[in-house]
Amino acid sequence: MLTADIENYFSIDKQSWNRLGALSSAEIQTRIDLATCYRLAAKMNWDDGIYTHISAAVPNESNAYLINQFGLRFDEVTPLNLVKVDTKGNILQGSGPVNISGFAIHGAVHAARKDALCIFHLHNESSIALSAQIRGLLPLSQHAMRFYQDIAYHPYQGLALSSQEQKELIANLSNKKAMLLKNHGSLICGVTIQQAFYLMHTLDKACSIQLKILDLNSIAFPDDQVCSRTFDQLCMDGDLEGQIEWPAYQRWLLNS
Repeated sequence: MLTADIENYFSIDKQSWNRLGALSSAEIQTRIDLATCYRLAAKMNWDDGIYTHISAAVPNESNAYLINQFGLRFDEVTPLNLVKVDTKGNILQGSGPVNISGFAIHGAVHAARKDALCIFHLHNESSIALSAQIRGLLPLSQHAMRFYQDIAYHPYQGLALSSQEQKELIANLSNKKAMLLKNHGSLICGVTIQQAFYLMHTLDKACSIQLKILDLNSIAFPDDQVCSRTFDQLCMDGDLEGQIEWPAYQRWLLNS
């Protein structure tokens, strides 16, 4: 039911889909979910003008990904104007341009991490501010403990992402779901679009909570055993994270 409601939200009819050519039902659903993700991110104030991106793999198409058209705000993205690209950002279907510089991160991660079917890279203010702190994300909240053993860091090296830095970023990321790019922003690798959105929401809250604590030298830290146990408890559903929450996120979008 919500899928039909979301299609109505985007004012999509059968003729609109037909203009894109033959699409599998799996790709149609991915386009709907990814565009929904963009609109939710806009409601969260996670966008940065026309910059930063959320990408998702096209089901059953090797090395094909969907990403926003460069020049559109997050609140302008629809299932129909998403652009299909390869890992180099070359356009396979749809109208460009795409931000090749921005896709340097997405393409590198998609190529290296086949489990990363949805990738968020944002310049959300909380993650930029916290990424500048030397100690990184600390286990100061239950939200932060979700990333107790699941967050990586990458040092800032300027605007352009060279091939060498791509290799370094991938090495630093390893198998983690989350990364803070120092002085730059956040990165989330999700097995699904739903998981990626849920984890970005959790990371953003964890960063915001830590930033509200003015004196990090006068706080009580849970011990490592508690943090590790909490991490295991929070991850007990595995990659089903975000699935049960997704309909609630969709309703929030539809009712706004």
